[in-house]
Amino acid sequence: MEKDVLVMIPGPSPVVSSIKEQMARDIQAFGDPRFIKDYRELIVDLGTMFNCSGQAFPLAGTGTLAMEMAVANVTKRGDNVLVVSHGFFGDRFIEICQRKGLNTDVLSATWGDIIAPEKIEVALAEKEYAALMITHVDTSTAVTAPLAYIGQVVKKYPETLFIVDSIAGSGGEFADVDDMGIDILFTGSQKAFGVCPGMFVLWAGQKALDRREELGMIPEYYVDFTKWLPIMKDPGKYFATPAINLVWAMKEAAAIIREEGLAARAKRHSKNAFALHKGLEALNLRILAQEECRASTLSVAIYPQGIDDAQFRSLMWQQGVVVAGALGLYAGKAFRVGHMGNFTTGDMVQMLAAVEYSLAASGADIHFGQGVGAYLEGMK
Repeated sequence: MEKDVLVMIPGPSPVVSSIKEQMARDIQAFGDPRFIKDYRELIVDLGTMFNCSGQAFPLAGTGTLAMEMAVANVTKRGDNVLVVSHGFFGDRFIEICQRKGLNTDVLSATWGDIIAPEKIEVALAEKEYAALMITHVDTSTAVTAPLAYIGQVVKKYPETLFIVDSIAGSGGEFADVDDMGIDILFTGSQKAFGVCPGMFVLWAGQKALDRREELGMIPEYYVDFTKWLPIMKDPGKYFATPAINLVWAMKEAAAIIREEGLAARAKRHSKNAFALHKGLEALNLRILAQEECRASTLSVAIYPQGIDDAQFRSLMWQQGVVVAGALGLYAGKAFRVGHMGNFTTGDMVQMLAAVEYSLAASGADIHFGQGVGAYLEGMK
């Protein structure tokens, strides 16, 4: 029998039964009127939910493909762009931009910290940029960027589009496309939406759609807005095969999010993250992210002296919980735990109990129940 494990990594996140049922439905033709209706409703619902007056694009592909789609449709070779990087995945923007032939300036934060909006404004004032690109939540460092404040800064420079990688944010951290001045926002199905990997959603504001029109022909094909806009307006048309069962799963995920409410969902994530950090710190684990910029959707916990990373995560697996290794400078020195989407308090208690056991079995001085107790106290 296959071992039953609780997956608590920074995506994919746990999938609830109602979403699993949608993924397991009998296949339909993408031209079936029933599927066309479902796809149309998902497209409209996502646009409304995230307050995007432009266009939502829920498409087959990974979050990295969404990054390419964002860059491809609003920039051309020789443009100046500013990348604000808060870790490993912020850096991914750099290569995408360089391959596009963009003049790429980078503001890089110390891991665990963010670039302050004031520093971003200084950079924007020095040069005309076609776009500013930033990661909402970087899954290597578990920091979150203050999108509302940065959006206010970018609004002062109307020639600059504000592009946000919210793959590990949207549906957990709060995001509002139009009110935050975001021109492009994108996320992945496997993160806070709580669906398996395979789809992304990109929201393009009107300013981004206008920029795409100004560019004329672009080298990219699959990710070209103009190829997909007719389908988003009428899903009965065809360009490329949609991920049918994932569309249904995302429709159910969106319904779950809508019922809870984006603001309430963000508040739940924030409360849980605060309590979890208390629980981890009670076990002598240090949170990498500075307190003022900690993400609500995942955490990076640095081991106390003497803990072997591979042994710890193997012990966690034996206890039925999977956490992720750290990246970059913190590889082998920390683990990453996801807490996004449709998790429960029971999931968090199970994970923390496994952390306690695994630390103790690795040689740490642990009083059992200390981490779980601190977490539950924080949840009051």
